[in-house]
Amino acid sequence: MADAPTPDPIRYQLRFPAPQTHYVEVEATVPTGGQPAVELMMAVWTPGSYLVREYARHVEAVTARTATGGALAVEKCAKNRWRVATGGEPQVRVSYRVYGREMAVRTNWIDASFALVNGAPTFLTLAGDHQRPHEVAITLPEGWQESVTTLPALAGGPHQYVAPDYDALVDSPIVLGNPVTHRFTVEGTPVALVNVGDTSLFDGARAAKDLEAIVREHRRFWGAMPYERYLFFNVITEAGGGLEHLDSSVLMTSRWATRTKKAYAAWLQLASHEHFHAWNVKRLRPVELGPFDYERENPTRGLWVAEGITDYYGDLGVRRAGLIDQATYLEGLSEQITALQTTPGREVQPVDQASFDAWIRHYRPDENSPNVAISYYVKGHVLAWLLDMRIRQVTSGATSLEDVMREAYRLYAGPRGFTQAEFQSVAETVAGISLADFWERGVSGSAELDYEPALTLLGLRFKPEEPAKPGAPKEAPKAYLGLTTRVDAGRLLVSQVRRGTPAWGTGLNVDDELIAIDDIRVLADQLDARLEQYVPGQRVRVLVARRGRLERVEVTLGQAPAATWKLEVDPKATEAQRTRLAEWLNAPAPTA
Repeated sequence: MADAPTPDPIRYQLRFPAPQTHYVEVEATVPTGGQPAVELMMAVWTPGSYLVREYARHVEAVTARTATGGALAVEKCAKNRWRVATGGEPQVRVSYRVYGREMAVRTNWIDASFALVNGAPTFLTLAGDHQRPHEVAITLPEGWQESVTTLPALAGGPHQYVAPDYDALVDSPIVLGNPVTHRFTVEGTPVALVNVGDTSLFDGARAAKDLEAIVREHRRFWGAMPYERYLFFNVITEAGGGLEHLDSSVLMTSRWATRTKKAYAAWLQLASHEHFHAWNVKRLRPVELGPFDYERENPTRGLWVAEGITDYYGDLGVRRAGLIDQATYLEGLSEQITALQTTPGREVQPVDQASFDAWIRHYRPDENSPNVAISYYVKGHVLAWLLDMRIRQVTSGATSLEDVMREAYRLYAGPRGFTQAEFQSVAETVAGISLADFWERGVSGSAELDYEPALTLLGLRFKPEEPAKPGAPKEAPKAYLGLTTRVDAGRLLVSQVRRGTPAWGTGLNVDDELIAIDDIRVLADQLDARLEQYVPGQRVRVLVARRGRLERVEVTLGQAPAATWKLEVDPKATEAQRTRLAEWLNAPAPTA
């Protein structure tokens, strides 16, 4: 049986006649199949960033004409769709402009110095017909030398590319300008760090060398490269964030990111996280994350696997690559545990529900979010560590979560993906035991997590409070309201009230202006100092202005919670525990 013929491509021409105005002009030659009308659509979200973004709001001046220049009627028929009356023409030329001035990894940024062009907020395509090729030709502004993307180049001239389908087009960002590229290879596979923006202070050579170590560690972890080449797009613009793609990632960072130990470690961990996604998410994914519906939400309960486990191994990969020390790694893990354990929403929202609700909660937080929700990144990261330790414990170190991920990849990487039950089944097969209790408590439930088995396995502990020095007076416990504040035009305003705190129970509200405690004025920078004058259990009167009206609220002060979630090696750890800790934190030596 003969293969079906490849459908005619949609061909785009991108022009930037005045990039300082932040516009790209797009002309699309669209095959119609002779239909009297076609509908064009723009995606409303970008895969990997789970929120409807409404990209069509940046599209303007949509017009259409025939190949000979005759005008055609265009009607906007939905928030992200346009209907073009073709008059039976075999192809039509559709022109429009896109405004791009949002410095984010999922959107477009265009200015006089460079452009980051993402597929979802740029290209109109035929609605319901995403399998045809999409060709892109780019006319660079004067002074710009390069366009860089993972899309295959077309013969016939520079800056011309082809995506085999719309999914690949959306998954292939394009950087234009004069980037500085640092190239290296891992096991014969070409990889590059593409720096764009203010590259003058960012140590690109050092960063590329360290990225090579991370890529090698990920290659060891998975056993093979999933791509033919890979690009790290590093946008140096004092912004933040990262987004994974099939064969690339977009990172945003500061020009100072390589100047301090903490900032550089954070950049390496971000890059490691996004690169690990080349396996986990882009090829091994929950079933709901593909084929994508680009016009509405695609909810899944598996983001704790997709993002949380990736976050765990992203950080651990930097440690195993030898780029951060043990103390720095444990400090980062401690921060994840602290973030979870100080979020009241951990007792309300299970992590699988947090995954499912990402579209309406995670990217739309408000002042009450910590009371009712958790981050699937944070809890997923902590759960990954606990699951890893559980498997290592029950198998005496013979297997680990690494084996789960590799086996899941073997079984489910590809067009179908895995269900949550299938992922649990793989974990249980590797562990050799039922993990129903782990899933019921940690994944689909909101019970408190039990850290003790993991701590005991590795010879770790949560650092106890420092004892008072001999002869020194015992430090008095600190009084605590349980709210956070912000300063607005000199006013001290409540910005958040945590559930279960004194402020919550007595009715202090978000946006209350704190004026006085016991009728003595509290200035915007004095709240902490004022609370030091009180002790837990003492009752005070707080004067607030609430929507312009003065009110007094009586509050019984609580005791500030101790910082009890900092991991450290237990001084009493045995040699066996210290060995297990080292085996976990260090990549295995390569075999001969």
